[in-house]
Amino acid sequence: MKCPNCSSSNIGKLSANQFYCWNCFIELTLENGRLLLNQVEEDGTLTTLDDLFSESERQAKANGF
Repeated sequence: MKCPNCSSSNIGKLSANQFYCWNCFIELTLENGRLLLNQVEEDGTLTTLDDLFSESERQAKANGF
């Protein structure tokens, strides 16, 4: 499993469908075979990064991201 943003494999699991990249500090949510990417702000809120990635980049592959 690799981060679509930085290609790091340093991914932690937050819940069944949520992951966190410890390298670039983004949250990845798997929803309907598609990744939703969010940056965690200092106050704990999430800012979407989906508009920075194409639809094909956000498609989750069968082998995990």
